[in-house]
Amino acid sequence: MTLWPGLTRKETWRRYCDEPRRVQPEHNTIAELRALGEAAREEYDESRHDWHPNMRIVKTSQMKGAQRVLDLIVQSNRQESDRIRGVGAIDAFPGLGKTTIADTFARSFDQREIRRHGRETDTGHPRLPVFRVSLSSGTTLKSLNEKICQFYGHPSVKKARQGYSADRFAGFALDCILSSETKLGIIDDVHFITPRRKDGKDVINHLKFLNSEFPVTFLFAGVDLEGKGFFSDPQTASRWTRIGVDPFEINTDEGRADWQSLIKATERQIVLAHARPGMLTSIADYLFARTSGHIGSFFSLVTRGCYEAIQTGKEDLTRDLLASVPIDEEAERGRRQLEAALTAGRLIAKPTRPRTREVTPKKSAQLVTTG
Repeated sequence: MTLWPGLTRKETWRRYCDEPRRVQPEHNTIAELRALGEAAREEYDESRHDWHPNMRIVKTSQMKGAQRVLDLIVQSNRQESDRIRGVGAIDAFPGLGKTTIADTFARSFDQREIRRHGRETDTGHPRLPVFRVSLSSGTTLKSLNEKICQFYGHPSVKKARQGYSADRFAGFALDCILSSETKLGIIDDVHFITPRRKDGKDVINHLKFLNSEFPVTFLFAGVDLEGKGFFSDPQTASRWTRIGVDPFEINTDEGRADWQSLIKATERQIVLAHARPGMLTSIADYLFARTSGHIGSFFSLVTRGCYEAIQTGKEDLTRDLLASVPIDEEAERGRRQLEAALTAGRLIAKPTRPRTREVTPKKSAQLVTTG
């Protein structure tokens, strides 16, 4: 098992963009599993343990809607350097896939730029169409600029003890962006900034400065940005496009069809001896009750369930097996109320009528522009 560090260094970002897709392990029946020797069985099980947490990303309606808006923002930001570019801000509660939406969009953008323009710039520098950083508690102007320099591996980071200022690091970051011809900057976990405090306001104002001075489109992602006051500043609200991401819902046929689509797409990727069509769709109600429609909780349940099914030899995802698999506390807290509603028939996860055409979800990706 190979574990890579996060995507906040150019080396790991390039690996994320350039490595071929994982190959789904072959499906073996119970008889074929029993016929494997001990070493071969161990190797096969390890390949499945690696596969299930890294299954191919399911393009949900929420992801499609959000990435359509992101594409609109990025592709329309072709202004000359004297004009301000718009900013995209993915704003969602935990477990709804905001980081996955940002990363997969940026990877597609990166790959497209490399195909069009090559891996080197005209001046011979490695082309890096995207930079990506994640913020942490206590982010300052200096640490934000330093994180951008760290992504590129700028030597100034190793010499930080020399006392470089925030402005000096900003200058180094701009040099990296220009030489690498970077066009998109991802800043994740923006919610660690507190806009209502002075130090938070300073960082927000610095983000405005970077947006004005750096020739890139910025894409921010964070938890409850609207509730934390990020859009209360008129200048921020006039430049940032808020992109909300909703959990799945089963109050409408449209929502139920989306939930079924997610389950079916996941079902096809599960490599267990007893995996079959209907294995998960038959317990769609239960899966919704366990996860509250949060995609992060759903994949945690499925991934851990697959591991348990392999380790116990049951090779099946049943309601009984999944009932023994714990997941995040937020999902567990909402479980009892949802199970009661599903049992009483007040909620159902199966559409009451077939989906006859592709529709744009009403609440999948909320585009909110202000100012």
